[in-house]
Amino acid sequence: MYTAPVDDIAFTLKHVAGLGDALQGGALGDLDEDLVDAILHEAGRFATEEVAPLAEIGDRQGSRMVDGEVRTPDGWAGLYHRWAEGGWNGLTAPEEFGGQGLPHMLNVAALEMWNSGSMAFALCPTLTMGAIEAITAHGSDALKAVYLENLVSGKWTGTMNLTEPQAGSDLAALKTRAERADDGTYRIFGQKIYITWGEHDAAENIIHLVLARLPDAPAGTRGISLFLVPKFLPDAAGNPGERNDLFCHALEHKLGIHGSPTCTMIFGDGRYGQEKGAIGWLVGEENKGLACMFTMMNNARLAVGMQGVAICEAATQKAIQYAKERTQGKAPGTTATGMSPIIEHPDIARTLLTMKALTQGSRAISFACAHAIDMSHAESDAGTQKFWQERAALLTPIAKSFSTDAGVDVASLGIQVHGGMGFIEETGAARYLRDARIAPIYEGTNGIQAIDLVMRKLPLSEGHHVRGFIEELKAIAEDVRASNKPELGETARYLDQSIADLEAATDWLLDAQAKGEAASVLAGATPYQRLFGLALTGVYLAKGALAAVEDGQGTKRASLCRFAAENLLAETAALKDRVVSGAASLEAARVVLG
Repeated sequence: MYTAPVDDIAFTLKHVAGLGDALQGGALGDLDEDLVDAILHEAGRFATEEVAPLAEIGDRQGSRMVDGEVRTPDGWAGLYHRWAEGGWNGLTAPEEFGGQGLPHMLNVAALEMWNSGSMAFALCPTLTMGAIEAITAHGSDALKAVYLENLVSGKWTGTMNLTEPQAGSDLAALKTRAERADDGTYRIFGQKIYITWGEHDAAENIIHLVLARLPDAPAGTRGISLFLVPKFLPDAAGNPGERNDLFCHALEHKLGIHGSPTCTMIFGDGRYGQEKGAIGWLVGEENKGLACMFTMMNNARLAVGMQGVAICEAATQKAIQYAKERTQGKAPGTTATGMSPIIEHPDIARTLLTMKALTQGSRAISFACAHAIDMSHAESDAGTQKFWQERAALLTPIAKSFSTDAGVDVASLGIQVHGGMGFIEETGAARYLRDARIAPIYEGTNGIQAIDLVMRKLPLSEGHHVRGFIEELKAIAEDVRASNKPELGETARYLDQSIADLEAATDWLLDAQAKGEAASVLAGATPYQRLFGLALTGVYLAKGALAAVEDGQGTKRASLCRFAAENLLAETAALKDRVVSGAASLEAARVVLG
């Protein structure tokens, strides 16, 4: 059974990602360490005691259609009500609408624990939090007054409606249409697919944020608008009233996240209401909906990264527990009678340590991204604010992609540790892999994240920001060398090499982009993204190890840091070569694809 790793999470927040410095510097108002610890412990308790016990039921039963209505797994509606009553939906939401206005760092830490308990369940609040962000940033005062308090409280939930059968990542192909009505509202017509928690029985109303195109809109993405379309139209008192003209046509039968209802939504076919057309309200300005939706998507990308971290943690816990209990053969050097626990075999130990290193590295990267977001809001100086905005922009695609790739890899390794039993559903190891596999696809596939990283994020401030970040990484490596701690082994040398690989690949990509060699840049985008994530994993584990060693409690962290440096970081050299030299072979090999 999963147990929330509250101490590890708190340590990474405070000593690696930057929360400790922010608290001491007063950047986060009157937030103090005692409140941070109280929130983390209660979120951990809820994840461990409330969410995790219902995960297997959710996976086994799944959400289902019953007489045309969507029913969530047994106990899930009650679980959601208890979660909302705890105020968790409003951790970062504006205080004026009932939120707590706390830093994103605390929210993503809580998201990790809830997703470890059940990723399928945690998807519901994740989407609602995104809707709150979009409406807060772009909604009219009238929309905020009607919708935000109910979304923040969790009485109502939110969704994001982008994808259509013919339009996945290419939003320019959207066909859902919007027509202006005389009363200032709009009528929405169309079909959306893969809508997470698009219909369910856990909340009294569901608020859909829908991308659609007006009749006179410009072609392409410049002609997309965003609309708020509720399931039930609020009455004069703000309570759910008349049913809007929209419904869930079907639920997708998925590889994983079975408890999460993934819906095909139909808008405006005349099933409900007096006339065809789902009633919606414009969010932001006409034809500028994509910018509004990206407010929701950018933080959602970090939230999806946390799903990867969460699966890493849960799969690692399960594998370690199994490896301690399962006996097989005799481990080298053992003098005990009988078979040895498999955790004593070198290959299993190596596998488990790889899982732990990827888990802690992904967590640190994601928390550092959240810290950058918080600091970009906390700082008033324009230059400092720009610095943190660019840091958050740079880290977001890495946090999303590296963490979700790690989730898949770690869950697969967890099955390997279980051996044949990992392939049997009753152990629960397979669920983590099935659930994890969607995360590299969510919110822009990891290939799209790589394109964003190399084409948009590296050139920020003409490349000065990423180069400055690399200098910060070098300084941490130098701190490791200067510490002269024997328990860190050859960590400093491997950090130097991986950072040098990162720097060389970065310089090459920036130079190629300046020369207009877009194809060569894009060919190296995905290996560069992994290279960056591995280098950050090594550096952040080292930063944590140094902090722990200073407190006299760093043996475990130093040992894991050394293992990661000496066993995982050598891959960065090969990744650098793929970035610099892979484009020509890629182009030549296209003939193989026919």
